[in-house]
Amino acid sequence: MKIGIFAKTFAGSDPATVMAASTEAGFAGVAYNMACSGMAAMPDHIPTEVLAAIAQARVATGQQIMSMSGTYNMIHPDPQVRADGHRRLEVLAGACKVLGTRLITLCTGTRDAADQWRHHPDNQTVAAWGDLLASFAVAVQIAERHDVLLGVEPELANVVNSAEAARRLIDDTQSDRIRIVLDPANLFEQAEPAARRHVIEAAVDGLADRIVMAHAKDRAADGSFATTGQGVIDFDHFLCRLRGVGFDGPLVTHGLRADEAAGVAGFLHSRLQALGA
Repeated sequence: MKIGIFAKTFAGSDPATVMAASTEAGFAGVAYNMACSGMAAMPDHIPTEVLAAIAQARVATGQQIMSMSGTYNMIHPDPQVRADGHRRLEVLAGACKVLGTRLITLCTGTRDAADQWRHHPDNQTVAAWGDLLASFAVAVQIAERHDVLLGVEPELANVVNSAEAARRLIDDTQSDRIRIVLDPANLFEQAEPAARRHVIEAAVDGLADRIVMAHAKDRAADGSFATTGQGVIDFDHFLCRLRGVGFDGPLVTHGLRADEAAGVAGFLHSRLQALGA
């Protein structure tokens, strides 16, 4: 496994600066966000010179672009907002080949019109699931046109809120373009150690054939998010379970400050070395 970090962890709107900071902190790659090029995360257009600058920074720093952020609210209550997201997804997908990545990470969304990461009670309705499948029908066509993969991350506040819901999406869409980004900290808020282990094991085992990326975020005992290695997630257990199902993709951290990045890189390297991974 190679370790990476969300590019937005580091300040700046120049890809060379951001990727150099990732290298210096000890990471092999970044989950890139177009905000790191001074643009909207989901732009309407990406100029050729902007793509060239990202590609040049990747080569100059030796950083791998592990994924591109393509998050938009796929079940937004306004169909026009969803349509705008689909259109911008195609813009990002069209840039992936130049940038050397095949993975775009998505947000399955929420009925909350203001915040795509905030839970809404209508997320689990039949209508919401129907809108999700309709959005994925469009997204999969885009992925096929540009030969990219769509990374779905189970998030407690979103319509795909569990490993079971992620498997249902895979089964309902029947598309090999849909892959899983698995973050153990997004599978629960508060749970006893045995329950945490069970949830993580079930998620890894149930989604093993589709996991394309793992996230390394942590939870504090009170349910709040914590910097990787400073919370209750047993990363030895999580990584061992991933290795046991044959996963050797990128392990990407986020939810930390830039001044914590080197310490988290050291922690993740040490855990992988202890496992012989």
